[in-house]
Formats: sequence, structure tokens, C-alpha cells
Amino acid sequence: MSTMLPPSSSSGTATAPATATAPAQEPRETADASEATRSTAATDPRGAEARTAAPWGTDPYANALRNGRGPLFLRRSDGWLLPLEVERWCSDAGAADLSALHRCEGPVLDIGCGPGRLVAELTALGHRALGIDVSEAAVARTRRIGGSALLRSVFDPLPGEGRWGTLLLVDGNIGIGGDPAALLDRAADLLSTGGLLIAETSPLDIDERAQVRLDDGRRAPAEKSGPPGPADRPFPWARIGTPALLRYAGACGWRPADQWSAEGRAFVSLRCPRRPRRPVRERSARTSSQSAESANSTPVISSQLER
Repeated sequence: MSTMLPPSSSSGTATAPATATAPAQEPRETADASEATRSTAATDPRGAEARTAAPWGTDPYANALRNGRGPLFLRRSDGWLLPLEVERWCSDAGAADLSALHRCEGPVLDIGCGPGRLVAELTALGHRALGIDVSEAAVARTRRIGGSALLRSVFDPLPGEGRWGTLLLVDGNIGIGGDPAALLDRAADLLSTGGLLIAETSPLDIDERAQVRLDDGRRAPAEKSGPPGPADRPFPWARIGTPALLRYAGACGWRPADQWSAEGRAFVSLRCPRRPRRPVRERSARTSSQSAESANSTPVISSQLER
């Protein structure tokens, strides 16, 4: 399976294999970023360890994807549970999904692609699309249903940085890393100037950050025996509504493009600000540091539950 990457300014459309090989004749900075991706995956045991130990790579999430159903929750330290919509993620793209996908422009990067319904649908619609996720089960399922995907965190060096036409942060993925401002900053590195970010927000007017962990609801934490595993380790997450996202975006120079709702889900699209391009080595060092902090917080999540 080949992964279609954004065209470089000098070479037009290019194709790269799923191992994140850089497009031919692409700008030097993008080639460096792709090389950093391969080097991190191949030689840096800390990066591989972070992805292996991430809660999203553990049995509760992987089992839910394999079975195509939950129960699966995010549990806060106070015991509050956020149900995750595994059945919807493992189904075909619905009307609300299509309302976002039909707004996509150019090559599309789906951040936290989960089981891959959006990447597969974009591919069927004729878009060049790539999904990234820290879950091996999610990446495998995405490829199995016809999409292209890489085992990466959004904070890892990625192919095509600065050349993507659209980024997707749906199913609650605006909460990745528990820091919306940092995620918007990273998104601006990935998009071309004027590129489109499509984010799903909570229908509630909230701006919440919390430490959460995955929970399959089968046993209460007190009933679990043995030492805590990766799935028991808390990680940062955020839930934000449209007003909060627009505040963060405005402070970072993003321009609102559209707002809409479909089937009870809320969406916002934003235009990427013009910004000086950072040298690749600087971006790689910064994103590698963030990846170590955020490796536990990457795939898809629903944000549609009141407290």
C-alpha cells in the first residue's frame, strides 16, 4: 500500500510508501523531517518504548477495536466516566463525518485516525489521505479497510510537514495532550499557510483539562490485582467547546472559517496563520520532546457527555 503525501512546491504530486519515505525532489526540510521519522522509529528505543507503553496501545483499546464495540471509557481520578463511541468509530463514515470530509481541501492528515473510517472514506472520495495513530491495532485496521496509516504521534516528526492541505481533529482529538494551544501550534507546523484545520468540539461550553486513563468498565480500580500496567497510568486530556477553541485559535493567529453542527456533533474549521518556518532540526527536537510527554494521549475520543 502506498501513502500519498502532499506535493512539494517544486515537484508536484509525489507518492511515498507507508514507511514514510520522503517524496522525490521534495524540499530539503521535508526530506530531513521524513528522515527523522525513519531514524526515530528505527534507532531510538525511547520512541518505540513510548509508543509500546502508551495506554492506547494496550489491551482495553486494542480489544475494543478488534471486537468493533465497547464498553470503553475515559476515567477521571474522581471516578467520572466518559463513554467512548467505539461502535461508531468502527462503522462507516456517517452524515456528520461527511459534513466534515466534504470540506477537506488538498491532501488530508487525520490525526488520531483510530480504526480508520475517515481515512478510508477520504480515499474512496479521491483525496490523498494519511492517518496517524499510536495504536498498532488502529493502524492495522485502517490499512485493512483500504486507508494509509503510520504508527506515529502528532508530536513525532511526520512526512510532508508544512505541506498538508487539511488536518482533521475529530472525535474529541482536539484534546490530545491536554493542551489545546500546544496542539494548535503543532498543527500550524504541519499545514501549509492558509491550510484548513477541521476540529470537532464538545457541544458544551467547556474548557476542561484532566488526567484520565482508559477503562473497560469490567472491574473497578480497587478490584484490579498486580502492579499497574500502561492502561492504568493516567495521561492528560482536554475537552473544549467551540467558544474555548476559538479563544485559543485567536490567540495563536488562526482565522475562523466555518462552524456547523450535524447529528448532535459540533465542528469548527480554522485557517492556518502565516508564520516563519522553523528549521527542521529545531522542530524535530521540539516535537520529540513533546512526543515523550504526549505519547499516551493520541487516538480518537468522543466528547459528547455532560458531567
